[in-house]
Amino acid sequence: MSRVGMRPIPMPDGVTVVREGEGVRVEGPKGVLSQRVPSGIRIEIADGQVKVQRSDDRHESRALHGLTRALIANMMRGVTTPFVKQLEIQGVGYRAESDGKQLNLQLGFSHTVVLSIPEGIQVSVDRNTMVRVEGIDRQQVGQFAADIRAIRPPEPYKGKGIRYLNEHVRRKVGKSGVTAGG
Repeated sequence: MSRVGMRPIPMPDGVTVVREGEGVRVEGPKGVLSQRVPSGIRIEIADGQVKVQRSDDRHESRALHGLTRALIANMMRGVTTPFVKQLEIQGVGYRAESDGKQLNLQLGFSHTVVLSIPEGIQVSVDRNTMVRVEGIDRQQVGQFAADIRAIRPPEPYKGKGIRYLNEHVRRKVGKSGVTAGG
């Protein structure tokens, strides 16, 4: 049995979960999210809890049991408190600025990298080097933060690039010069 899938999900105050068609819709103070539920997985909503059940013990059902429970729990958390990813830009002349629907990044390329911000995501820039990605959908927030980081990942010699806040970058020792008298 899936240890994650068997745990019931308590519904926070102000959150409603509705089973509709082939999916689940979660409404809360921050917004509305919906997710398709795979066949073979049942959702039971009762007594302020959501329980995820599977119909059989096939490998696919067992794999989707815990995943479905985790996705629903993330949706319930997201509509009450948004998910946040913070990125830090390090490097001389590297900076970012946000103007509503676009994120402009200057990262040492010959051009400015312009990213359009997806619907449902808020991006704020602090001190030109701290980028905060915030939204109610955990997958969308994580993917957009990973897309930003992938433009210029931190390099191991000087550490320049975009990294997650408090991410440790293993540094390498550069070339050592030829010593005199060899």
